[in-house]
Amino acid sequence: MKDLEKFRDPGIAKALIKEIRIMAARETERLGRRAVFMEVCGTHTVAVSRAGLRGILGDYIDLRSGPGCPVCVTDYGDVDRMVRFARLRGNVTVGTFGDMVRVPGSDSSLERERAMGADVRILYSPADAVRYALDNPQREVVFLGVGFETTAPATALAIKEAKARNLENFSVFLAHKLVPPAMEVLLSDPELKIDGFILPGHVSAIIGRKAYTFLEGYGLPSVIAGFEPNDILDAIRLILKMMGEGESRVVNGYTRVVREDGNMIARRQMEDVFTVCDASWRGFGAIPRSGMAISSDYKDLDASQRFLPAPVTPRIPTGCVCGEILKGKLTPRDCRLFAKSCDPRRPVGPCMVSSEGACAAYYQFDRHLKGVADDALQ
Repeated sequence: MKDLEKFRDPGIAKALIKEIRIMAARETERLGRRAVFMEVCGTHTVAVSRAGLRGILGDYIDLRSGPGCPVCVTDYGDVDRMVRFARLRGNVTVGTFGDMVRVPGSDSSLERERAMGADVRILYSPADAVRYALDNPQREVVFLGVGFETTAPATALAIKEAKARNLENFSVFLAHKLVPPAMEVLLSDPELKIDGFILPGHVSAIIGRKAYTFLEGYGLPSVIAGFEPNDILDAIRLILKMMGEGESRVVNGYTRVVREDGNMIARRQMEDVFTVCDASWRGFGAIPRSGMAISSDYKDLDASQRFLPAPVTPRIPTGCVCGEILKGKLTPRDCRLFAKSCDPRRPVGPCMVSSEGACAAYYQFDRHLKGVADDALQ
C-alpha cells in the first residue's frame, strides 16, 4: 500500500472508528458529557464534514470548529478598511484572495465595490500582485494580506521583492494573524470547555510542534493532524488515549509535513519583514501580540501609511453569530439565520462565504444532521 493510500483506506477508518467509539464512551461516562474537541483549522472543518465524521461520531464526541478560517476571523473594521481602499478609485487597483472579495463589511464588500466600478482583482498569490504592479506602472496596486502563519511568508517575500525592485506603485495592507494567541484566549474563557485540540496542519508546517507546548500547561491533549480522513480519526484516537491515561502532551500526528521547529526559512522571511503587534479578530476583539505589522525597514510599502483610509465604526449585522461560532460556543445550526436568510448565495457573515468557513461546510455537507446538543458547554 502506498503511503498516502493508508490515510484514505476504508478498512483502517472502520477500525479507528470502532476504537474511538469505545474510548469516547468511557470518557463520556467519566466526564458526564461528551468530550469536546476543537478542530482549529478551517481546512480540518471542511475535511471533517466532507468525510461525514460529524455524523459518524456525533453521538460520542462534540466536534467544534475554531478560529482557523483566515477570512472568517478578519475583523469587521479591517474589512471596512479594505472597502475604503477600493473606494479610492482613480488609478488604484486592489488585489486579494478570492474568498475575501465576498465578505460583507458594515455597508459594502469588495465585490459590491467592483460592481460599482472599483478595480478589485482576485489574485492567487502576493507574487501575482507584484507582477501586476510591474506590468502596470501607471496603477497603484494595494495587496490585501490575509491569513495565518501559512500565507504570511509569501506576503513577506513579495514585500522584499518589491523593495529590491524599488517598486513605487505597490503596497500591502496587512491583516495577517498568529494562531497560538487566539488559542490561549479560548482556554481562558470560562464558558468554553475544550478537552482537546486537533491542531492545524498548514500553520504547524510553518511554526512547528514546539510552538504549541504551552498547551501542556493547560492540561490539554492536542494532536497536529493532516487532512485525510484517517489523519483526523487517528488524531481523535490519540487525544482520547491521552485523556484516558491522564496525559496532556502535544503530539505531532503529521510528521510527513510538520517538524519540531517548523520551516525555518519561512519563519525567517516573516521575522525579516514583520513585527508582532496586537490585532482585532472577528468575535474575539483585540488579542495581544496576535497580529503582524510591517517593520520600519519596509514602512514605505505599508498601504495604511501610504493612503491613510479614514477609520470607521463597524456595524455588525443583526442575528449573525459568526463570532460565537469561531469561538466554538455555537455551531452553525445554532444560528437562526443558517440556511434561511443566510446561505452561500446570500451570505450574511464570513463563515458562510469562505470555502473554509464552518457555516459553508455545514451547509454543504451537514445540513441533514440532528441539532448538536449543548451538554458539553453546560
